[in-house]
Amino acid sequence: MNKPNIETKLRALPNKPGVYRMRDRLGTVLYIGKAKNLKKRVRSYFQSSKKFTFDRPKIELMMSLVEDIDITVVHNETEALLLESKLIKEFKPHYNTALRDDKRFLMIRLNLRRDLPEFSLARIKTDNKSQYFGPFVNSISVKKTLAEMRTQFGVLIGDSQPKRIKDDTYLLYDDARAEIYNESLPITREIYLSRIHEACRFLEGQSKDWLEELELKMLKYSEDLEFEKAAQSRDLITAIKESLVKNRSFMREPIQAKNKSEMDMISLKKALQMDVLPRHIECFDISHISGTFVVASMVQFKEGIPSKQNYRRFKMKGYQGNDDFRAMEEVVERRYQRLHNENKAMPDLIVIDGGAGQVSASMQAFYGIGIDPNMLIGLAKKEETIVFSDGRAPLNLSMRDKGLRLLQRLRDEAHRFANSYSAELRSKKIKESLLDEIPGIGPNKRKALLMHFKSIQNIQKADSSKITQVPGISEKLAEIVLNHLSK
Repeated sequence: MNKPNIETKLRALPNKPGVYRMRDRLGTVLYIGKAKNLKKRVRSYFQSSKKFTFDRPKIELMMSLVEDIDITVVHNETEALLLESKLIKEFKPHYNTALRDDKRFLMIRLNLRRDLPEFSLARIKTDNKSQYFGPFVNSISVKKTLAEMRTQFGVLIGDSQPKRIKDDTYLLYDDARAEIYNESLPITREIYLSRIHEACRFLEGQSKDWLEELELKMLKYSEDLEFEKAAQSRDLITAIKESLVKNRSFMREPIQAKNKSEMDMISLKKALQMDVLPRHIECFDISHISGTFVVASMVQFKEGIPSKQNYRRFKMKGYQGNDDFRAMEEVVERRYQRLHNENKAMPDLIVIDGGAGQVSASMQAFYGIGIDPNMLIGLAKKEETIVFSDGRAPLNLSMRDKGLRLLQRLRDEAHRFANSYSAELRSKKIKESLLDEIPGIGPNKRKALLMHFKSIQNIQKADSSKITQVPGISEKLAEIVLNHLSK
């Protein structure tokens, strides 16, 4: 071989999995291949071998045209296989034939167009109203996994026609499958969507409960000497694990926000035993520094997502000091007294950042107004304990629970909003105190300057002629003010 450019690249090849592209002198891609070890695989093309030449004459012809090689390093063989397929479809190299039939890897499709979403297999993304998982390299494994998901999660797999009985109540099957899959009773759409939610969590790799359950079954079958059943469980576990291999370069499409939020609200409704979905939630948080700069925030989520135009922030009017309970009572009363006076709808759920004390203070505010909240809870951060205002025992949900995660997002957003307001006030106070350090500026002149210019920044931007417009400020004093603020 007398191709210096290629010889240099061969020496630099890594011992890692990846994809290689062979090009001619014009840069046209002649061949694309995958490798577990790029160095070994690519170098093998350039090693003299009579058997190689005899068995693969087409490759010998191709190699006579190769003038350049480039590679892409990936994490594992699965990624290499997927990337190879993608690039072959993109470049359509002359010497690639194995994948010329446009065979695509399987994906799991969740059809969100239907009232009761259903799963199915797909090779092509046909619309943006569906959610796709994959692609999956092992088609046998993914087919087996999907079939088992019907039994495990109680979801539809694209071959049924559920019947609406009344309102949002359905029969999933009206034939023998109702008995086979133990689905003879009617089911509400909310309950079914919660099943879809759990199935999606499983496909995303967030839930390992099913695998753990199968592994326990396999061990039990083995202990009972039921080796055939143990082997079936083992094979299913293997299929599921192969289906759930995460390919960093080929992740599934993001969940549609509306659909995800609805599932979160369903989980929260179920956890809190609410009568309605918490479509309108408001959350309160108090922020202060050792009793100073005491402020509060109220953030609002509509349909499970922030409604930032409806956020509110409060300065304490009734007192100043380190008393979170009193502060919470004041802001809750101010917020809902106003809604009550304006005859506006109350939120489905009110969340208080804190425990029993904050919840009690908030309920005291409602007693003072003379109305009852639809539902009010506290979220105590240390253990993420849900504290009810109706006397129910405190509740601790799994840290993976979607309802709890919705509450955490709400609480964290209220915390961020309160802290940012407190920081803003502190910064403003620090800047205003700069005027106190200027010789000749006493309390009255300081007040007059701030009333006239509204902020320190506006004073800094003004020239001396504008500053002298403030009563009591001479031209000399104006120059002193500007010099001091420019330091």
